Amino acid sequence: MAYYDSFVIPFLAGTVFMFAVIAWKWCRWIWLLPSEDKRAISKGVFTSATPKAVWEVISESLLHRKIFRVNPLLGYMHMSLAFGWFLLIVVGWIEAAVELGAGTPLHAHVFFRYFDPGAHAGGNPFATVMDLLLLMVLSGVVLAWFKRVRSRAMGMKRTTRHVLVDRVALTALWFVFPLRLAAESFMAAIKHNGGFLTGGLGDLIAAHMDPAVIAGVNSVLWWLYSFALGTFFVAMPFSRYMHIFTEIPLIFLRRYKVRSGDHTKSFDNFQIQACSRCGICIDPCQLQRDLGIGDVQSVYFLRDRRYGRLSDKVLDNCLMCGRCEVKCPVGIELNTLRSNSRQERVDSPALTRYDYLKGTDRSSGSGRVGYFAGCMTLLTPVTLRSMERIFAAAGEDVWWADRDGASCCGRPLKLSGEVNAARRIMEYNKEQFAAHGISTLVTSCPICLKVFREDYALEGIEVLHHTEYILRLLEQGRIALNAGDTVYTYHDPCELGRGSGIYDEPRQILGMAGKLVEPEHSRSDAMCCGSSLANTVIDDGQQLRIGAAMTTELERTGAGCIVTACPLCKKAIVRNATLPVADISQIVAERLQVSGT
Repeated sequence: MAYYDSFVIPFLAGTVFMFAVIAWKWCRWIWLLPSEDKRAISKGVFTSATPKAVWEVISESLLHRKIFRVNPLLGYMHMSLAFGWFLLIVVGWIEAAVELGAGTPLHAHVFFRYFDPGAHAGGNPFATVMDLLLLMVLSGVVLAWFKRVRSRAMGMKRTTRHVLVDRVALTALWFVFPLRLAAESFMAAIKHNGGFLTGGLGDLIAAHMDPAVIAGVNSVLWWLYSFALGTFFVAMPFSRYMHIFTEIPLIFLRRYKVRSGDHTKSFDNFQIQACSRCGICIDPCQLQRDLGIGDVQSVYFLRDRRYGRLSDKVLDNCLMCGRCEVKCPVGIELNTLRSNSRQERVDSPALTRYDYLKGTDRSSGSGRVGYFAGCMTLLTPVTLRSMERIFAAAGEDVWWADRDGASCCGRPLKLSGEVNAARRIMEYNKEQFAAHGISTLVTSCPICLKVFREDYALEGIEVLHHTEYILRLLEQGRIALNAGDTVYTYHDPCELGRGSGIYDEPRQILGMAGKLVEPEHSRSDAMCCGSSLANTVIDDGQQLRIGAAMTTELERTGAGCIVTACPLCKKAIVRNATLPVADISQIVAERLQVSGT
């Protein structure tokens, strides 16, 4: 038996087109990867990275475990559609192989109820399982419909605005499974081959409609079902649903240690098109929450970059605080991709403008420990003075890299896209560190910390934030604190917490100095102070509004003092606070035990 009918043509054409486009994209992106990435892939394929990637595909691409953690109802919606459809394909393939014989064509598996010979003696257990799976998928479709009109009931304040091709694919997807239900139910009315759902509906249809009408409607429904599938498959590679077939290779490539770097490369395509535009990144954005700016979030940045219509407004209007990045269920390197886009736009600067730095040395002191205050710390001298007291109490000989002024760390230039210019400054600073023979570099600025650790490649030099260094001194007994009754609340700076993973050290120090209470949002969910160097669009008043909302939350804790560990954050909080505000080094310096106390 040929198992063929002309209605399968839209499905087959769409399927062939979809896989051809996907194969072309995959092959092109992988071919364009730099040689070091290709070597990483070849080394990783036959290691434990591969089974780990397989498990991650199951847990994230099918079961959507990360989305479940953020929002269980939203997680179920995504899981029911992804895993449910996957199981429909797998179980349907098995059923067709059993009932129709191995080697049946693809469309015979997809449209099995149409080609099924007829009723089954004693019932068909496959039909029951397939109806259960169809019901599962349909529940996800209903939730997806509901989310578009009542997103707050689904735990989302806002959903994503889509472009035309997204709407076409979404509409087709929304009709696929209701049409499947209708087509299989009408077929069950004719052949009595359905399960509890389609068979039950088929009995109702058979009891209330003329057989000739049933046959006519049945034919139309199978055409519509095939057309909906074909339309979705044609639109899918150009829509947000390309994430279905992009997240899978992305997971494997990441397991093989392939990453985005300072410059745009082919791997970025896997990240950009792995975005499903689920909208989870919208609600965490403080530009949306505090300023009502709702068209620049990461989901729109990725969308516009993918379609080649990225504007400066969308590109530059971002705090790059990382709140959206930690929420992204796909783990896309959002800040790196944005930084790369800024770099593409920046004209190559005249690199000679930093040549004046060579041969200059404004550092002072000597010692194996170097201290780099950073630009913002120099603008908050109380932090610098506090570190001087702490170093003195510990008996530490210190080389002061910039106490009397020196060059920037280079990260602000990098955030603006001027990566090559930033590297010239980095080269100068590296030469200074090497020339003075330090083995430990301490900084009070999280911005400096991040760039020192990630971009400087300081061989033989340990880089520490001053919270890490102070805690080490306390644990070694080189300094001690007089504990008090002051209640502190701590603000996690973006670059220190989400950027560098330093959460516990500040809290341990404050626990030795007094009592600590946490704000509503803390650690990886902490609010940004609003004064990010990465945003060149919002004005001072808008920065103030973001900082005010964050400071209000800190003051609601009932603490007697607000503490942070970033000079930029401290300046932002001071502008809005009614409570005392201190850098953590100030608290330590004030509570240092001296001989006889």
